[in-house]
Amino acid sequence: MGVHRLARISYRYPKVILLFWTLVLLFFGFYANKLPTVLQDHGLLPNGAFTQVQHLLSADFHIPEDPIVLVFEKKELVSLEQFQHFIELSLFQLHGIDGLTKIVSPLQTQGMLKGNYAYALLVSTYKPHEMKPVLDNIQRRLLNHNDMSVKMTGKSVVQADVNRASERDLRQVELIGIPIAFMILWFAFRGIVSAIIPIVIGMIAVASTMGMMYWIGTKIELSNFVLNVIPMVGLALSIDFSLILVSRFREELKRQAAEHALVAAMKTAGKAVLFSASSVFLGLMGTLLIPLPIFTSVAVGAMTVLAVSVSLAFTLLPAILSFLWPAIQSEHKTLPLSALSANRKTSIWYRMSLFVMNKPVRMLLLASLLLIGCFLPLSRLKLAIPDASSLPPIYKSRQAAEAFQTQFVNPSTSPIVIVLQGKSLALNNSERMKAYAFIQRLEHDPGVVRVDSIYSTLGMQPGQLEAWLQQSMPEGKYESVLQRFINKNHMLLYVTLRGSPSSDQTMDWLRHWEQAATSADLPYVLGGEAKYQQEVFDAIFQHIGYVLLFILLSNYWVLFFAFRSLLIPLKTLVMNLLSLGASFGILVWIFEEGNMGMEPSRIAIMIPVFIFGLTFGISMDYGVFLVSRIYEAYQRTQDNDQAVLIGLASTSRTIVSAAAIMIVVTGPFAFAEVVGVQQLGIGIAAAIFIDATIIRMIVVPSLMKLLGRWNWWSPRWLK
Repeated sequence: MGVHRLARISYRYPKVILLFWTLVLLFFGFYANKLPTVLQDHGLLPNGAFTQVQHLLSADFHIPEDPIVLVFEKKELVSLEQFQHFIELSLFQLHGIDGLTKIVSPLQTQGMLKGNYAYALLVSTYKPHEMKPVLDNIQRRLLNHNDMSVKMTGKSVVQADVNRASERDLRQVELIGIPIAFMILWFAFRGIVSAIIPIVIGMIAVASTMGMMYWIGTKIELSNFVLNVIPMVGLALSIDFSLILVSRFREELKRQAAEHALVAAMKTAGKAVLFSASSVFLGLMGTLLIPLPIFTSVAVGAMTVLAVSVSLAFTLLPAILSFLWPAIQSEHKTLPLSALSANRKTSIWYRMSLFVMNKPVRMLLLASLLLIGCFLPLSRLKLAIPDASSLPPIYKSRQAAEAFQTQFVNPSTSPIVIVLQGKSLALNNSERMKAYAFIQRLEHDPGVVRVDSIYSTLGMQPGQLEAWLQQSMPEGKYESVLQRFINKNHMLLYVTLRGSPSSDQTMDWLRHWEQAATSADLPYVLGGEAKYQQEVFDAIFQHIGYVLLFILLSNYWVLFFAFRSLLIPLKTLVMNLLSLGASFGILVWIFEEGNMGMEPSRIAIMIPVFIFGLTFGISMDYGVFLVSRIYEAYQRTQDNDQAVLIGLASTSRTIVSAAAIMIVVTGPFAFAEVVGVQQLGIGIAAAIFIDATIIRMIVVPSLMKLLGRWNWWSPRWLK
């Protein structure tokens, strides 16, 4: 069924459509506020060796996977005895908390107290995303002192703060973005009724989708990023779809009856919306090729809100128009038909387009210089996995994390864990000999600083260890040493590497030794923070090529099917890539170089993928709308220059409004508390701004002028 037929049915039976969407909104809207309760962590967790080692450490060696870290700090005037008493009393206050199973005190463990700082580890049976009640209880029981402090950090604590910040950011967008979007629509339409319709459609799309995602979140793992992406994508797309359709409906309403005007709008603008939605969907689908939960959940959320937005545009919107078209007509009646004429010579958009097309080479040169300026910072792009530094400095979890890193972690080295695995139920003599030989190889590796094992701890070689194991040793010493390094058929090694966890040197070392594990005499797996970072980087960069290829080829096919041209799709894809590359350069300039009042920080590793997947499709929205109008005029006139002028003059106002709405919907995320969300909002807003101005208003008409009839050429067998 064509979209115009679906829209006509919705127009003729509006009460049924309104009742249906009212029930959808009531049911799913009720669960929308519950979405945060099913969200988990950021979702950057590969299912590889790191996860396997974490489970082994927890199950066999009783080493917690993601402990809560309490960081204690004292002033110089406080004595060590007073500090120790404060630590002891603070930890005593935490006994009896539900879900807290173990407390590792710095007073009983060597290396956890250093100068004016100390840290304790709290172990819980709860998963990180379930920790909020436990964390709240701990926070209430922590002691306050003028000269000593204790703060919580750890992955679960940081994640809880990120989730709270994300919810506040969402409310901020609603308070800022929606009112400004309404003002833009009012300015574009010169009428309250026409302006309010897209806002209503957008809010229904977001509320319904958030309720749907709550139910999806009860079945699959959802990243907390979903909470930001759904409003960002949902409001931008649904409002823009409605803007494009209402704009064309108002134009057609000046010429014919309401129902015929709707059909005409759906046959033209509706087709453009359908093609642009297909491009967005394919862009999001491409991110599913990266095997990390964050990309899966964000893609599912964005595709869901896209599907809801398209459904609303082709069903609820026509139903609303069937009731409100008289009010829309009355708002519009003061504009004469000549004001809507696509080639009116007095139109500012016509004059601007004519100016660009009269000087295509010079305008292309100007646009190229502007784009090159945006591209220059890209050479300094550095990616990182988000951590506590993604929160503002006022957050205690970030302060505690930075204190812990400064006092207890050497930034120039990377601690990793290696678990050697025997084939029998317990390590036999032969396997222990192989383990000792493996340790010696590690100790002679130039990338290794030190290796801590049962042999180095006891100062023994395999033969001596055998004799020691057979002796009747004191119970406490035997258990403490043995349980730290050996459990049944597993032997644990602590290896310190040269280089930070995110350095190329460390990652190359991990890849080399992991590859060597396939042919090792004694099987082993690698773990630790450095291994985690290496697996995340590899999961993204080993699949990003397939993502790009899928998105580019699938979008080319959609655009060719829409315009039956070989060059138009290619040119459109290149234009999108230019705007995206320029936006990445702006991100580097703002964040990595600390401009525009931003704290210097690396770009979160998932942000370029999100911006590409989301913006590549979103910018196709008005890109397809523009080319569709030009194509429509070309089919009628067979004059390329005139078609470009007509298309630009008749769509520029709508495109500028659509781009402005996308910017005001995504732009407020620039003021978010979480750095990754700031980067996503600014990146999308920058890409859309560049695409709607430099690309659509300068580059596209210049190229279409220079290419002439070649724009529409394709072999006869492809037509």
